Amino acid sequence: MFDTETLYAETARQILERRQKQLTDDLLHDMMGRKSDESLAIMIERRQLSDTVEQLRNETDQIFAELIKTDLVPMRGLWELLDALQSHQIPLAIATSSRRNNVDPILDKFEIRPRFQFVLTSENVKNGKPHPEIYLTAAEQLGMPTRNIMVLEDSQNGCGSAVAAGTMAVAVPGEHSRHHDFSGAAFIADGLDDERIWQALGI
Repeated sequence: MFDTETLYAETARQILERRQKQLTDDLLHDMMGRKSDESLAIMIERRQLSDTVEQLRNETDQIFAELIKTDLVPMRGLWELLDALQSHQIPLAIATSSRRNNVDPILDKFEIRPRFQFVLTSENVKNGKPHPEIYLTAAEQLGMPTRNIMVLEDSQNGCGSAVAAGTMAVAVPGEHSRHHDFSGAAFIADGLDDERIWQALGI
């Protein structure tokens, strides 16, 4: 819904720059869409950092919180799509790899929480994306088969999770994920205002 990938990329860039290290496209690709601690562990290994995951997590939270205040923007077509889904009484839920303390400020900033039945974060699952657990859990809470659920995803790992769960996965890539492999997705949308999303939902 929001261009968080740009913020995560900028956060990772700042973390590494402070340590005279570089964020490359291949590193960002492998980190994107995973649980936060898994992403940080990849960063530590690839860049041979002396920091612990916990140390980087705290630093990441500080940087990300500041970026949310100044740089976070909704994806094109978000509000129109949400309004249409609500008017057709289509149930909505959030299933994200982010931790709740990073998700809550975003939902509060845009006063968007009441639109959703529930929010699942990385703390709610044992296995992070691309494992299908989070979408299987969401389907169970929604009380519907996964084949009746459309998932909008912006990363390769997230899309893989949705496909593995048996949902209708639709890729909506951002600037940093346009080159990802979205194999298995029903289609790759140009944005949340893509007519194919609306047609597939029957709205």
